[in-house]
Amino acid sequence: MGFNCGIIGLPNVGKSTIFNALSNAGALVANYPFCTIEPNRGIVAVPDDRLLQIARLLHKNDPIHTRIEFIDLAGLVKGASKGEGLGNRFLSHIREVDALVHVVRCFHRDDVVHVAGEVDPVRDVEIVNTEILLADLETLQRAEEKTLKLLRMGDKDSRHDAEPIKGAIEYLNRGSFLKDIPLHEEERAVLRSLGLISMKPVLYCANIDEGAASDEAVRALAGWASSQNAEFIAIMGKLEGEIEELPPGEREQFIKEMGIEQSGLLRLIRVSYRLLDLITYYTAATDLQAWTLKSGTRAVDAAGKIHSDFEKGFIRAEVYTFADLLEAGSEHHVREAGKLRYEGKDYVIQDGDIVRYLFHN
Repeated sequence: MGFNCGIIGLPNVGKSTIFNALSNAGALVANYPFCTIEPNRGIVAVPDDRLLQIARLLHKNDPIHTRIEFIDLAGLVKGASKGEGLGNRFLSHIREVDALVHVVRCFHRDDVVHVAGEVDPVRDVEIVNTEILLADLETLQRAEEKTLKLLRMGDKDSRHDAEPIKGAIEYLNRGSFLKDIPLHEEERAVLRSLGLISMKPVLYCANIDEGAASDEAVRALAGWASSQNAEFIAIMGKLEGEIEELPPGEREQFIKEMGIEQSGLLRLIRVSYRLLDLITYYTAATDLQAWTLKSGTRAVDAAGKIHSDFEKGFIRAEVYTFADLLEAGSEHHVREAGKLRYEGKDYVIQDGDIVRYLFHN
């Protein structure tokens, strides 16, 4: 799996509609709160023009795309941190994901009830964010109690955890998500081990309609996201869902006629990669396959994500780039041009690298 995104928001904001538009997974869409109880999961191949070009140049059939998993989570309501709505079940599911796609209703429709009254995207965001902050605060307070108890019992190692936990509580009490807290990596690791939701990167997604009525709501949400230094996109969920139901040939034609430059899926993936600091690289020793990695990953660690034997028996990596291949026209010509390199364990994999791992059993 490449990475996963949990789709969150208030009930009836169109999370399942957006989920279906992104994943074409056919989740139930209904006009009542909590129609999603257990998470819906959809796995999507990440569109990748480079992969298709590499397949052509290396004469590889059926290239394997890296994937993204979308998880449609139940609507979060005011009081969820205290058990309202689906409460703790929702919060346990949200802790498992890499990033959050926070869907916010920016459309006006009389036939779809709004659980909080009139359309007000900033108010809706703050309801959900408050519940996340309260849930994390409770987690941190329990961790602080445990740490202080261990300190009183003479466990000196607990001192290492006490300071970042105390700082995180103070930060949350100011109403800020922990993803932006200034900490050293070791301190961040302490907080990550607690499964804190507000440490996850967030993308705010305005679910809009085709009319101009949603413009004011979209501007309000975009401005709020900018003030929080957060990513933002707008998707016409209902229209994108209808597009996904069309046959591929008709789909492209319809998108062109509607003047849509890129699908919501492509835009969301591009922003998600930036949000999570991800890259794509390729292996082609047998099948050609794309892989998603965190930027800064060493070659030996990247090899281990494919198979533990690759990591344990790592000898070296043969590396050249997509740009090298495109310029040379074939792997043979890449070698002739001296562009193929041999790299060791600590080499940092770069976006667009094409890698063959050499290892011993």
